[in-house]
Amino acid sequence: MNILAFETSCDETSVAVVRDGRELLCCEVLSQTDLHVLYGGVVPEIASRSHLEAIAPLTAKALSAVDGQIDAVAATAAPGLIGALLVGLNFAKGYAMAQNLPLIPVHHIRGHVAAAFIAEPDLKPPLLAAVVSGGNTLFMEVLDYTTYRIVGGTRDDAAGEAFDKGARLLGLGYPGGAALSRLAEGGDEQRYPFPVADIEGAPFDTSFSGVKTVLRNLIHHAKQQRDAASNGGCGRETGLDLSSLAASYQKAIIDALVTKLCAAAEALKYETIVLAGGVAANKKLCAGLRSQLGDRIHIPPVYLCGDNAAMIAAQGYYEFQAGARAPLSQNAYATFDAGKPLC
Repeated sequence: MNILAFETSCDETSVAVVRDGRELLCCEVLSQTDLHVLYGGVVPEIASRSHLEAIAPLTAKALSAVDGQIDAVAATAAPGLIGALLVGLNFAKGYAMAQNLPLIPVHHIRGHVAAAFIAEPDLKPPLLAAVVSGGNTLFMEVLDYTTYRIVGGTRDDAAGEAFDKGARLLGLGYPGGAALSRLAEGGDEQRYPFPVADIEGAPFDTSFSGVKTVLRNLIHHAKQQRDAASNGGCGRETGLDLSSLAASYQKAIIDALVTKLCAAAEALKYETIVLAGGVAANKKLCAGLRSQLGDRIHIPPVYLCGDNAAMIAAQGYYEFQAGARAPLSQNAYATFDAGKPLC
């Protein structure tokens, strides 16, 4: 069964075709990073307009690469930027209606987990999944392909968001996560102490607002001392080792993720654990989890970690098998519980 899928939840326009939830036939992705770098982050209106311009040509390119019929159409319906989501979902509706095909709405978070099924065809639920990205940090039991139970998550910033905000504080610009990791290379990750939140009554929840505040205060304090010294005040100029600061900040975020995910795996007795989402591309995070979990941890390759339509097509197949069929009135949602059906 060939699923044609669309992903437009944020700033990547993607179209893909996947067979039987496992075999990737084609995947086209167009990034908008160059459009948003000027503004230091994603501008929703610009993202939506870019999706409108890109989705038809990408669809034509994807379909030209597929030798075989399309049996159903899937699209990300939640969560994400509402305007961006509507572009992909409405395009999918139009294609489904024109071709008389069933329409399958897919939750973006479930899609990230399904990326692991493309990477490892023998991988099956039940499993424990961590989806860590710029907009989400969730720990979930995947009881079967369409039954999810959330067991933990962030109380404030997502991990990827914390990386991006930290990079902005360090003057690294956008996108920040990769730039911060590069700056951290060779730094002393023990030099600056950062807190790792422990939330009473919620052992698998994370919080990254504290580490961000510590970083802001360290930078602000150093600037105050430099200003006092340059203005003839009594303060003494104090420089920061930016590489070590970035390394220490990165370590605090990664330690929290590794600690919470390992604790969940131990408490819930899971032997199969999946790490997915854009932050799964972070080498330090992957190394930390492999050190603790060995071959129990499964991580998709980098090209499947970021937002892409292949993961939406893969999850769309399993949603279809479970009976999901959306009417043409199907709406998109900026937020939506990953444990609940979209239709």
